[in-house]
This record gives sequence, structure tokens and C-alpha cells, in this order.
Amino acid sequence: MPEKPLTVATYAAGASLAAITLVYVFGPTFFLDDEASSTRKKGVVGLTNAANDCFINSILQALAGLPDLRIYLIRETHRRKLDGPELYGVDLDSLSLEKRPTKPWKLEGLQKGLVTHALKEVLDNLNERPLYRKTISPQPFIRALENAFGTRISRQQQDAQEFLQIVTERLCDEYHAGTKARKQAQTNGMATQESASEREEIANQFGISSSDASVLQKDDKSGDSDAEIDDPAANEEGFPFEGRIESQIECLTCGFKPKPTVSAFVTLTLSVPQTSSTTLNKCLDGVFKVEHIDDFKCEYCRLEHAIQTKTKELARASSPEVQCALQSDLEKLQAALEADPESPPEGIELPDSNLAPKRRIARHMYISSFPKVLALHLSRSVFALGSVSTKNTAKVNFPEQLPLGGIISRKNYRLLGMVSHKGTHNSGHYESFRRQVQPIPYSTPHSFGTEGVYSTQGTPNPSAVQSPRMSSVNLSNGTGRGSPIPATPTLDSPSVQSFSSRSSNLSPTIAPTSAPREEAQNVSFATSTSRPKSLRSLKGSIREKASDVNPLKRSKSSKLKRASNRWWRISDDKVKESKTSDVLGMQKDVYLLFYELDRRAEE
Repeated sequence: MPEKPLTVATYAAGASLAAITLVYVFGPTFFLDDEASSTRKKGVVGLTNAANDCFINSILQALAGLPDLRIYLIRETHRRKLDGPELYGVDLDSLSLEKRPTKPWKLEGLQKGLVTHALKEVLDNLNERPLYRKTISPQPFIRALENAFGTRISRQQQDAQEFLQIVTERLCDEYHAGTKARKQAQTNGMATQESASEREEIANQFGISSSDASVLQKDDKSGDSDAEIDDPAANEEGFPFEGRIESQIECLTCGFKPKPTVSAFVTLTLSVPQTSSTTLNKCLDGVFKVEHIDDFKCEYCRLEHAIQTKTKELARASSPEVQCALQSDLEKLQAALEADPESPPEGIELPDSNLAPKRRIARHMYISSFPKVLALHLSRSVFALGSVSTKNTAKVNFPEQLPLGGIISRKNYRLLGMVSHKGTHNSGHYESFRRQVQPIPYSTPHSFGTEGVYSTQGTPNPSAVQSPRMSSVNLSNGTGRGSPIPATPTLDSPSVQSFSSRSSNLSPTIAPTSAPREEAQNVSFATSTSRPKSLRSLKGSIREKASDVNPLKRSKSSKLKRASNRWWRISDDKVKESKTSDVLGMQKDVYLLFYELDRRAEE
């Protein structure tokens, strides 16, 4: 009897140790994933600030919260790894003397993607899931950036926008340099490696299955198929920050519109008006609104003026030779006026440009190629002649959802990051806000069918209907990595079991196969007397019954809404949680905005 309490205590200690072992062996992140059982404050990896590097840290944290940028970095680094270093070497013999770069090592660094590799490494480290407070140093990336440019980064100005501009322009240049290197290799007969294993790299980085990564990789590509395109650059996915702006002018007298001027951009700078408060749309209107300009020399009107002048000279001419020459000039001018007024015919002396009529024109700019990631810089600098520059402290109201473009070419963007600045024009501190973006599951909502894995048609097989029976393994790929949302407890639905068993007993003579047969589907549905009107009604009834049984499933949408409302507020190594309302309330300090294409609206 005296030994019984000791035996009970020993048994209890052993049972507790066994339970702890089961948790850490079979579910090591259970307490981190389950919100209901976790009271521990979560966080992300911070950055040290050793030399007034808050302008660098804020940009890196904002870039770490952009999924499209991370996918691009995975693709580019893996592509260069597969192609080999010899493909991206600088061949100075193939370059002409006038086009030969003054510093070949810069071109070699562009082709090898030095900054691309360094940025991928630091963003991967920032996106780790720390079990405890963790802080890393941005110095490896800073050294790689300094080696790429062959100079030191100045800590005097400490402008986050300038640092962002340097990084994005460098990444864009490395992308185009790599594309040209692959194109040159293909021209020389070198076969570049197709990045077939990119999906494995993307799957490992985002915790999704290989098949889902293949769908993501397929959706991320634009253009026609590889068989229809000879130029390898034609079907490139492109740098996600790169977009194009076209500037179009129109003569208000003759209505002539010359060819628009196209310019590329990686960030857009918007001037903040000097008012107490304004909106982001008004700042955008300052760039894309219609502008009227006086005293402009229209090319069409100038040719018309030249025709009128030579017509008067022809009427006064008495020599047949002069008349013939003037008649020839008039014919050429008329042909140029009808074909291309911007290219006047050669060999014809036009009247002095000072005598050409001055017109009033309308000019407007528009985005012709929308980037995947839209980086907006709100310029708050106020420059005054003979005085010190000051900071514009106007409040800027910016939305969470930003629609851009016209009615036909409408693009919807979603706010994923923001950089704020507190202080004066010459001093202050930068902080970053990044949304707690979870990896998208990209699961296939339908069965594979007879057309393969990427079939767009779902089969009417009742077993393919989503069942309330949930598990920790993703039903779409069977790997358990397809969805980051914690699985709900296992629940059995009698209606689903009875329907599945009833359907399986209808056609016992048909041999099983991996691909469904149309005959088997017709037999099973034709002989069933209690089938629903459609699969949609079947899914609806199953979900309704599942929501009645499972209260967690009923509140799934509300949990997803709360998850999308969560942000990280990061100040160097200090990290704390925030909300969307807190981010949108930083109207006085907002400095940089990062919007990403919202594909949910397109879906």
C-alpha cells in the first residue's frame, strides 16, 4: 500500500512523457498552428540595425511579403542553376568594339544574377517560421549589392525609395541580361535547360504539392505555347515589378495622334499635393490625368502648312521646270501626309519651323502593361528656392483594394505591404507593414477525369464530391502540404456514406480503373432513383449538413477573413501584430505602397 502513490505518480509521469513525445514527433507544430490552443505570441524574423539601416530593413521586410516576387526569384535562380555558369559567361569576342562594355565584370554580374541570388537568400530567411524570437543581419545582401555595383552604399541620405529603386532596377537588368544570354546561347546552338524542376523548388518553398506548383507555374506564364514561339523571350514570365507606360498626345485642331511614347518603370512616383488631406486616386490623377499644352508644333499641321505654302508658290511660278519641281514636292508631301506625317519626305525643303502654326494639344499617360507588383512612392519632399527642403505632412487616404485601368482593361490590386516614415525631411525612422500572407493551396477542386490532371471538366463521380470527412492530408494531392489551414477533426456524414455505398452497388460488373468511364457514370446515374438534380445541389446539401455537424467548418469563412486582416508591424528587430485598420490609418506617415494583382477577383 505505501508504494501505490509512488506507482501512480510514476505512471502519470510516464503517460505525460508519452503524450509530449507524441505531440513533438507526430505534430511538432500543433501548438503553433492551432489558434485555439496557442496563447504564445507569434512573430517573424527581424533584421538587425547596426548602422542606421532602417531604410534597408524596411524595404527587405516589405519585399519578403510579396509572393509573386518570391516565385520569380525561385524561377530565376533555379533556371540559372540548371543552365550552368558557362551559359551566362561574357563572350567579349561576340561584342563589337562600340558596344563592348567598359567594365566586363558588370555585364557578367548581370548575367549571373548576383543580386537575384542574394535577395532570394535573404527573403527565404525572413520567411522562416521561427519557434522563438529570431533576428538576422542584412549585411550579406548589402555586401552582394555593393559587389554588384563595385561601390559602397551611402548611409548619409538614407532614402528607402532610392534603395528600392536601385534594387528593383538591378533585378530588372539582371532578368533582361539573362534573357539575352539564353537567346544568344540558342542562336549559337547551345541548348538551354528547361526548368522542369522549377515546380519542385516552388513546392518546397511554399509548402505545396508538385502538381499544385505545376498549375501555379503554368498560370504564371503568359503568351502562347513554346511550340508556337521561336523567340525564347516571347513567353518569359517577366520581372513582376516591370510595367510600361504610354504617353499619347492629340492635336485638338486636326485630331492627329502620333505614335505613343513607351517607357518602362519598376516604381511609380506620385506627388502629394500640399493640402491637409488627399487620396491616393488624386495622387494618381496627377500622373494619368489629361494635360493640355499650348504652342505645340503638330507634325500633321506642319505638313499641311508646307502644302499650302508650296501651292501658293506653284501658282506664282512661271518657269515650267519650277512648276514641275513644285508639283513633285506636293505629291510627295500629300503621300507623306496620308501615310506617316511624322516622317516627312527626304529631299524636300520645308518652310521654317518658326513659321509653322502653333496648336493646342491634349496629352495623357496610361499604363499599357500592368505589373504583377505595383510599387507606389508618395513623394513628400517640398523644395523651396533659397530655403531648406521640408516634408509634406498631408494625410493620404489609400485603399486596401485598388482598381486601375479602363473598363475593358481593368486590373484589381490588393495591398500587401507598406513602408511608413516618421520624422522630418532630413531625419526620421522607417517602419514596414506586411500582410500575413499564407501560401495559397492551389488545390484542384475537381477530379482528374479522362483528360488528365489539368482537365477543366469535372466528372460527375459522387466519390469526387468534397466530403465533410476531413483529415490532415490534402485530398487534392495526398501529400499533406497542399493547404496551410489546420485540418478540422474527422467527422463522418451518414448521407455521404450511404450515397457512395449505394452508387458503388449499382454497377458491380464493371472492372475498376484509374480513369472514370462514361458508361459507368451513365449506368450509375440512370439506375439511381433518388439522385439530386445536379452536382451543385448535392454539394450544397452535403455542406449544409456538414456545417450543422461541424461548428468549425461553419466558421471557416470567418477565420479566413480574420487571417487576411492580420499584419506584421516591423521596426528592425521589433515585430508585433497589427490589423488592416491600423495600416490604413497611417495616412500621415505612409511613404511606399506595395500592391499585388488580386487574382481572386479574376477567379
